[in-house]
Amino acid sequence: MSATQGHRSLLGRRTVVAAVGAAGAAAALTACGGGSDDKGGAGTVEQPGSGGEKQGGAVLAATADIPEGGGVVLAAQKIVVTQPKPGEFKAFSSTCTHQGCAVKDVSAGTITCPCHNSTFDAATGSPTGGPATQPLPAREITVEGGSIRLA
Repeated sequence: MSATQGHRSLLGRRTVVAAVGAAGAAAALTACGGGSDDKGGAGTVEQPGSGGEKQGGAVLAATADIPEGGGVVLAAQKIVVTQPKPGEFKAFSSTCTHQGCAVKDVSAGTITCPCHNSTFDAATGSPTGGPATQPLPAREITVEGGSIRLA
């Protein structure tokens, strides 16, 4: 093997190792909740059964499916939709701001994270019990007829 071939081979291995390392770091950030902006810019994630619709503008739920004073966690979309008052719908990221766990329950006006029992106000997303100190980021939605959509 010539010196040039050995150099090319070494560069190829370095490139592969660097790429694998970068992919692992990106996966770790995503798993900890740091891989998305959580500001409503979810963009082009396809939803199951949506017929190829993009997440922006796709129907999240029917208004009839969101209980008054409670809500529904949409795990696949990483969104929690609440109805704090009759006819008033709110949406937030379902990723807890403490350590990135997914919230699991909405009842009696409270969103609860099962990992460390952080609680959030279902109307504002603000923390009502620690250890989380930051609110759940709001997601922009529209209500049209009986459907709730991402804006």
